[in-house]
Amino acid sequence: MAESLAAFRKNQSQQLRQLAEAHFQHDLEQSDRDLLRNAGGKVSIYAGIGSLVGIGLGVFCALRLRRMRLAYFNAFRAMEKPVELKFADGRTQPIPDISEQLKPSRWGDAATYFFFSLGGLFIGGEVGALTGTASASSIITKDPQARARIETAFKNYRIDAMKQAIKEMEGKSKIEELLLE
Repeated sequence: MAESLAAFRKNQSQQLRQLAEAHFQHDLEQSDRDLLRNAGGKVSIYAGIGSLVGIGLGVFCALRLRRMRLAYFNAFRAMEKPVELKFADGRTQPIPDISEQLKPSRWGDAATYFFFSLGGLFIGGEVGALTGTASASSIITKDPQARARIETAFKNYRIDAMKQAIKEMEGKSKIEELLLE
């Protein structure tokens, strides 16, 4: 159970990284390694550009929303509002002015900019990663022989990673697993 969370895995990422590096060096030719590095660079460049564009779009949308809120507030403040309420029995009750409570605040503006920027960063980064992955995929699939070598190396890596996970699972009993973690 605890090993399903990444924070509780012990050295597993380091072992998998070494295993991947071994397959990267031994199963692929230099041209294949260069092709994969180029494709990986495309993904990171597209994700970075998408993140920047997303942050800019988020700030732009937050600015537009702030202007719209301010315009609505000014329109509300300028319109004629009732000041008292008359009941059927003749008594009157004053209605308080709530304009100050509806006024846009600096904290609200800060929250708007923060959350719109965060949303833009997320959406832009994800769109950038998707387009970068599509671009990287097209680079890899151009050469069918290199694609076959890369797929074979990846398949061999996954087999070795699964064998390693099986060895770890067979080596520990449930009681040891619960006590040591």
